Amino acid sequence: MDWGTELWDQFEVLERHTQWGLDLLDRYVKFVKERTEVEQAYAKQLRSLVKKYLPKRPAKDDPESKFSQQQSFVQILQEVNDFAGQRELVAENLSVRVCLELTKYSQEMKQERKMHFQEGRRAQQQLENGFKQLENSKRKFERDCREAEKAAQTAERLDQDINATKADVEKAKQQAHLRSHMAEESKNEYAAQLQRFNRDQAHFYFSQMPQIFDKLQDMDERRATRLGAGYGLLSEAELEVVPIIAKCLEGMKVAANAVDPKNDSHVLIELHKSGFARPGDVEFEDFSQPMNRAPSDSSLGTPSDGRPELRGPGRSRTKRWPFGKKNKTVVTEDFSHLPPEQQRKRLQQQLEERSRELQKEVDQREALKKMKDVYEKTPQMGDPASLEPQIAETLSNIERLKLEVQKYEAWLAEAESRVLSNRGDSLSRHARPPDPPASAPPDSSSNSASQDTKESSEEPPSEESQDTPIYTEFEEDFEEEPTSPIGHCVAIYHFEGSSEGTISMAEGEDLSLMEEDKGDGWTRVRRKEGGEGYVPTSYLRVTLN
Repeated sequence: MDWGTELWDQFEVLERHTQWGLDLLDRYVKFVKERTEVEQAYAKQLRSLVKKYLPKRPAKDDPESKFSQQQSFVQILQEVNDFAGQRELVAENLSVRVCLELTKYSQEMKQERKMHFQEGRRAQQQLENGFKQLENSKRKFERDCREAEKAAQTAERLDQDINATKADVEKAKQQAHLRSHMAEESKNEYAAQLQRFNRDQAHFYFSQMPQIFDKLQDMDERRATRLGAGYGLLSEAELEVVPIIAKCLEGMKVAANAVDPKNDSHVLIELHKSGFARPGDVEFEDFSQPMNRAPSDSSLGTPSDGRPELRGPGRSRTKRWPFGKKNKTVVTEDFSHLPPEQQRKRLQQQLEERSRELQKEVDQREALKKMKDVYEKTPQMGDPASLEPQIAETLSNIERLKLEVQKYEAWLAEAESRVLSNRGDSLSRHARPPDPPASAPPDSSSNSASQDTKESSEEPPSEESQDTPIYTEFEEDFEEEPTSPIGHCVAIYHFEGSSEGTISMAEGEDLSLMEEDKGDGWTRVRRKEGGEGYVPTSYLRVTLN
C-alpha cells in the first residue's frame, strides 16, 4: 500500500503527518542533548568529588600512603574518576552521533519535504488555472449561443414584417449569420478546453500527485528508520562503556579486598618504632627506716630535717618518655632528634638518595667525556670547548655528593654502632623469658619479702639502656632467606608477642623450630598459619629432627 493510491485526496493530512514526524525527530534530539548535559554535569561532580578527597601531598611525602587502607581508598577514588571519564565518553558519543548527525539530517528532511509540497502545490495551481479557463470558455460559449438565437429571432421577425425594408431584413440576416458563426467557434473552443482539462486532471490525480505522495512516503519512512537508529544509539552508547565500567567496579572490589589490617599494623610499627627500651622497674623506697638514703632516680630527696626537697641539677629523673610531655623537636641534619631506629632508617634513606644522585652525575660525566672525544675527532660536529663548563659543573657536583655520602655514611655508622651497643644492654636485661602465666605460676609467697628487698637494692636503669630497642636484632634475622625447620615444638604456656620480633602462641600449639636457643633465652619458631618470631625457650617443649 502506498500513499499515492490510498491517500490521493489527503494532501492536508499528509502535510500534517510529515510535519509531526519532523517535530518528533527534533524533540528526540533535544531530549538527547539535555541527557548529555546531565551526563556531563554528573561526570563533573564526580571528578570534583574525587579531587576533594584525593590526598593533597605526594605519596612519597605522605606516611599515610603506606597503609593498605589509604592505598585502597585512593584506588577507589581513581576508579571513580575513570567511571566519570566513561560518563563523559557517553555524553560525547551521544552529542556527536545523535545530536549533531540527527540535527543535520532533520534539516535535510525539512528541505526535501518543502520541495515535495511546493511541487504538489504548483500542480494544484496549474489544475485550478485549467479549470478556470474551462469555465471561462463555457460561459463564453453559453453567451454566444444566446446572442446567436436572439439574432436569428430578430431576423425572422423582420422578414415577416411587411413594413420592414429589404435593407433592414438583409442586415438582420447577416447579423444572425455572424452570431451563429461566433457561437460555433465558442463551441469548438469550449470542447477543446474541456478535453485539455480532462487530460490534465487525469494526469494530476493518476500520475503527478501519486508520485509526489510516494516521494513523501519514502521520505517519511527514511526519517522513521533514521529515528529508530537514533533510539538504538542511546543504548549502544551505554553498552560501549559497560566493559570499562565493569573494570572500574572490579577495581573497586579489588581495592576493598586489598585492605590488610595485619600489614597496616606492621607498617605503623615500621613508621614509628623508636628503638627505645621499655623503662625499667621503679625502685622501692623504704621510708620506714630512719636512715640516711641516697635518693633514687624516681623519687624526691629527703634531707636530714625530714622535709622533702627537689632534686638538684646533678640528679635528673629517669627518662620515662612514653608518659612525659614531649618538648618541641629541633630538626637536625643527622636526624639525631629522632628515636634510634627512625634515625637509622632516615639516614639510610638519605644515603641511598645521595648515592643515586652520585651515580647519575658520574654517568653524565662519562657521557660528556665521550661527546668531547667525538667533537675532538670530528670538529664539524661541535666545539669540544663548549662542553668544558658542563664537565666542570658535573665534577663539582660529584665532589659535593661524595662529601655528602661520606658524611651520611659516618652518621649511619655511628647510629648503627649506637643501636648495636644498646642492643647488648637490652638483651642482657631481657635475656630471661617472662615467668609462666597463671596456669603454672611459681611459688611467690615464699619470696615476696626478698623480692621487695631485691627491688630496693637494684640500681635504676641507665639513660642509655632506656633508649635501646628490645628485639632490634630480630629484624635482621627476618631479612634472611627462609630456611627449613630443624625440629618441632609444643607451647607449654600461652605467650602474647607484643614486642618487636616476637610472635604470639597459644597453649598447646604445635610450632616448627627454625632456630635453637643461642643462650639468650629465646627460640625462633614458625606458626602453621604463617609468621615467624621469637618466643621464650622456657615456654616450649622442643624436639629436634
